[in-house]
Amino acid sequence: MYPVKRSGPRLELRELAVEDIDPMHAVYGSPETTRHLSFEPRTRDEVGRYVVLSVAAALAEPRSEYALAVVQRDTDRLIGSGRIALDPHQPRAATFGFALRPDAWGVGHGLETVRLLLALGFDDLGLHRLWGARSPLNEASARTMAAAGLTEEGTIREHVRKAGAWRDSVVHAILDHEWARIRTS
Repeated sequence: MYPVKRSGPRLELRELAVEDIDPMHAVYGSPETTRHLSFEPRTRDEVGRYVVLSVAAALAEPRSEYALAVVQRDTDRLIGSGRIALDPHQPRAATFGFALRPDAWGVGHGLETVRLLLALGFDDLGLHRLWGARSPLNEASARTMAAAGLTEEGTIREHVRKAGAWRDSVVHAILDHEWARIRTS
């Protein structure tokens, strides 16, 4: 599916473009944003390579990864990223994740981003299961996942190596019939 464009009340998911390198660096280069992510802050060059690879991957057939910009609809300002990666070993299943600039936190943008990603995964891609993992210390993400209707399933022990140490990840997931129930309630 290309191009992706999905809108919510305040936000929109759209394809990344090369012009997004600097605003994406404001997300992935931020120590505050990456504190709970699986990687350290990235340099502008690293973010540039990620964006260029994501733009190319969007044109792959079949497409297996959706790395998207999260933009404010009223200003078209990029405030974050969202990602769905199909799992070749699990039919109709994928992982998802998101990251927002710190100045976009605390106003419901995370919840809207997750809902847009779930709608893309279930309504557009026909997935059966979507799951994401978070840092055990990221309580804001735990609240966002719960509010979006995901179930906390458990912990992957020593899942991520960051800053020279192993870190657990907490898994949250939702199934297509759960999403359908949420959408109609």
